Amino acid sequence: MLVDSHCHLDRVDLGPYQGDFSRFMESTLASGVGHMLCVAIDLESSPAMLSLVEPWPQISVSVGVHPNDRERHEPTVEELVELAGHPKNVAIGETGLDYFRSEGDLGWQQERFRRHIRAARAAQKPLIIHTREAREDTLRIMEEERAQEAGGVMHCFTENWEMAQAAMGMGFYVSFSGIVTFRNAEELREVVKRMPLDRLLIETDSPYLAPVPHRGKPNEPRYVRQVAQKVAEVRDMEVDALIEATGENFFRLFASARRSPE
Repeated sequence: MLVDSHCHLDRVDLGPYQGDFSRFMESTLASGVGHMLCVAIDLESSPAMLSLVEPWPQISVSVGVHPNDRERHEPTVEELVELAGHPKNVAIGETGLDYFRSEGDLGWQQERFRRHIRAARAAQKPLIIHTREAREDTLRIMEEERAQEAGGVMHCFTENWEMAQAAMGMGFYVSFSGIVTFRNAEELREVVKRMPLDRLLIETDSPYLAPVPHRGKPNEPRYVRQVAQKVAEVRDMEVDALIEATGENFFRLFASARRSPE
């Protein structure tokens, strides 16, 4: 099954669909995408996001607060665990560390990350981890907070092979976005080439980071096929085999996701 393992469906451009989410979904499913994980970035917008995707069994959700958003409500471990109990919820996140967009004393960001890991362990749900220019602190906090007890995925991976190995050593999967199609992403493609197939996921991060040939335009889950094609090309394998493997990996990691008939 072709799965978009990370997207933000409440933020996609519905202009081409006359502002109608149902039309968008019909087009997405007709393109061959069988399941999507709609990832939260704050608690304030989560109720509206959940209401939007509630009718669609092909969509799972997460709960969490993005590392860059300092002005939002800081969730407690208990709040995250409670919200993670919703039947459509399959994960905690996205969470993590991002030192590229945030400056100054980032202790608040690290503490938020710790709470998310603790919530994932308590809720027994996998983590969706965002990391950018924070390699050492990300791995250190994961180790200190025993993130391996929850497991999860390093989403939109842009780091090196050594970090991928360290994450996999803690039981994590590694997910690749449209960045893998960018001209200057040769080092990332080398990581893709070396990845064990059973730890690999693909995503769009819609509406951001559209793959070539759509780069610079709003991204959509249907473009996950371009990600799959590039990953398969880099690994010298058939795209259908890559799609099947990454779909199975998704449902193995996010065990509470409801698999719709293909």
